Order: sequence, then C-alpha cells, then structure tokens
Amino acid sequence: MSGRSGARAVATPAELSNLVGTESVGQDWLTIDQGRIDAFAGATGDFQWIHVEPERAASGPFGATIAHGYLTLALLPTLTEGLLEVSGIRMAVNYGLDKVRFLQPVLVGSRLRARSEVMSVDESRQGYRVGLQVTVEIEGSDRPALIADTIVLFMTA
Repeated sequence: MSGRSGARAVATPAELSNLVGTESVGQDWLTIDQGRIDAFAGATGDFQWIHVEPERAASGPFGATIAHGYLTLALLPTLTEGLLEVSGIRMAVNYGLDKVRFLQPVLVGSRLRARSEVMSVDESRQGYRVGLQVTVEIEGSDRPALIADTIVLFMTA
C-alpha cells in the first residue's frame, strides 16, 4: 500500500497499522519570509546575523539570510497538517522525536512542503503511537531541508 498523494485517512485508529509504509506529500508550499524568521528570532532570542541581518547575510556564506534550523523543525505541525487524518480519537499530540537531521539551509524566500511516511504503529494504554519520517522539501532542490523521525500519539482513552 505504498504511494504518493495528499492525505491518508482512516476511519478508526485500529486501521492505522494498514498505513505502515505509505507516504503522503503536502500539496501546498509554505514561503519562508524574513518576517517569519525575525519573529522566530524574537521568540527564541537567537539573533545570529545569518538569520536577521539581510545586508550582512548577503555577503555571507549563503548569500542571503537563512531560517533557523529549529524554525524549520517547529513548522512540522503546519507542514504536515492534514497529511494523516484519523477519525475516532480524542486528540493527537506530539509525543517526541527520535532523530532529526538538518541537511540544507533554508534561504529566505524558499518554499517548503512536507513528505511523511508512516514507519510504525504501536498501541498503548493511551491510544496509538505512530512513528513518522517527515522530510521537509525545498521547492526546486533535490536535497531536503531536514528529515525528522517523529512520534504522534493519537489518544483514544
């Protein structure tokens, strides 16, 4: 049951195991503008010049400002929204990350989208823990911005 498309949906959480090995790709691209980068810098206190000083960054190693790696990571909920829909749950919560790799800087003005593959499904007393490998793609690039192994808890209890 492998393939590429928009959302994967199941009518009950018990059907999640049928999705192992399937992939979903976001249909919409998200533009990373300087305002978003500056807001993230303000929220985190990370004002490194490669992120927030466009004139200086223009002559720096990347030729422009770049998004914080953790900004790209923090966008996973937005980028993966709707890629996996599960009916019959109370809620879904972020359970954690097993591995994250930042593979390429995200230049200001880049457009991102997510690709998500269901890697595992484990039933627990709270519901179902779903392991996802999420790849954040940069439009026009063969190399992704990041790959993260995430875990979502779909709560049934």
